Amino acid sequence: MKAEELYAALLKATGQSRTVESLVYALAEVFRSSDLFYGHGTDNPDDEAYSLVFSVMGLDFDRPDSAWHQKVTRNQLDTLIALALRRINDRIPLPYLTGEAWFAGLRFYVDPRALVPRSPFAELIQNKFVPWLSIKPGMKILDLCTGNGCMGIAAAVYLSEARVDLVDLSAAALELSRKNVELHNVGTRTEVIQSDLFDALEGKRYDLIISNPPYVPASSIAELPVEYQHEPNIALQADDEGMAVVSRILQQADDFLTDEGVLIVEVGEIADMVDQHYQGLPFIWLEFEHGGEGVFLLNKQDLTEWRNGKSQNS
Repeated sequence: MKAEELYAALLKATGQSRTVESLVYALAEVFRSSDLFYGHGTDNPDDEAYSLVFSVMGLDFDRPDSAWHQKVTRNQLDTLIALALRRINDRIPLPYLTGEAWFAGLRFYVDPRALVPRSPFAELIQNKFVPWLSIKPGMKILDLCTGNGCMGIAAAVYLSEARVDLVDLSAAALELSRKNVELHNVGTRTEVIQSDLFDALEGKRYDLIISNPPYVPASSIAELPVEYQHEPNIALQADDEGMAVVSRILQQADDFLTDEGVLIVEVGEIADMVDQHYQGLPFIWLEFEHGGEGVFLLNKQDLTEWRNGKSQNS
């Protein structure tokens, strides 16, 4: 689609009004007729159009009624058209175009250095991990494979008693996480650490380890919608049919948990494979009120007993 075509389509649909409301509806129809995949913050063309218009105009997402009849200026319209064209023609995820995404009710900076936040962990964090975690002053949390830092930072926001380490192998992703630490003013309670999983964390112990690691098998990467090709492959794909990183976490996590510590990991589409491969582990597969699956929970004792059993049987 060309700029002239999109401009003509929007003007035809909005007429002379060119209000926020008319533009959202018109843009949604354009998105609906385009070959787009929704899964990076929205799941339909209406919400996608709403998000783009409100983001470009700097409007409050929680107060649409107050902005619905606001006029869209020509400069704003030009910006919207430019971004919409990149969304349609290049299939770039919307958050990479607007530079922001929402996770656990909080705004985060996003760009192609890290995945777009979209994990069911948001629900766990907003519920303060109840009933799985006992909150206590000075508790320590590790966000492993943190990306842009959204999970660990959100945990620091919702659990004001906690200190959080944000760990990732990618230096580029950690640059982005530092921006989000500053955005949410949690720098005194967070530490950003570059590490290949636990390698740089010797001697540290955590009450909670959370992780959304790479787990997509190479065979599945090629089948993903084009939108996913704009995300860093290092944060998506894992060897051994997606199991490589998850296996390392399971084999090492108990060394970094306190006696009452808890490990929670998202493994998405390989959940059944993980469950079958590690039948000696008593996984608790969490359920979510607002959707999402493939997240397991284990405690320190479970992991230690499993490792000891492996050692005795080897």
